[in-house]
Amino acid sequence: MAGKPGKPKGLLLAMMEPPSALEEEFNDWYDTEHVPERAAIAGVETALRFVCIDGWPRYVAIYDLAYPEVLDEPGYLAVSHENFSPWTKRITTKVRGQYRAAGAQVYPGQAVTSRLSRLMILRFRDVQPSAEGEIVEGMVRNFAARAETLQVRVYRNDIDARTDYIALVDAQAPYEQSKLDLAAYGSSRGHLDLVNTYVPHWRRGPLRGVY
Repeated sequence: MAGKPGKPKGLLLAMMEPPSALEEEFNDWYDTEHVPERAAIAGVETALRFVCIDGWPRYVAIYDLAYPEVLDEPGYLAVSHENFSPWTKRITTKVRGQYRAAGAQVYPGQAVTSRLSRLMILRFRDVQPSAEGEIVEGMVRNFAARAETLQVRVYRNDIDARTDYIALVDAQAPYEQSKLDLAAYGSSRGHLDLVNTYVPHWRRGPLRGVY
């Protein structure tokens, strides 16, 4: 779906982790109800799940939006908030580590999640919007020229009176995180509270030749 002229792409991101006794049902809910439900909404361009291999919480879902206001339109409102399904209400009251981000892509503006083998997520909490430029510059300096990088994206997430920035790095191979240059983020380095690495999730199913 094409975006709106002059509008950046949007993002909906949800992190959470189920208790171990609920993990099988959690994945069934996500794979068979929640993701398909949201993938069918007009303006949702991708609906992808990832598993954390370095960091916490364990699962993240990422939805690329044609524009941020997709979340204010009837298609999304029909299945969100008070309109959650009974299964959604059951699962989401039991998970831990919940974090939701919804916002506009401030860099580069029109990118969507690529075909990747690694996804890095960096979160800058409670940042003054005036620091947006140094966060973008820091991400470009740290990742744009590296051979592993497919693309870098930065999103602004306004939550009540607070602004968080979510930075995503699509990669073809693992990174050495020890090479992260924190000084590149200037005064925003003190707001960096999450650096997680993920791999794509896929639905469980029978193994051919085994089952």
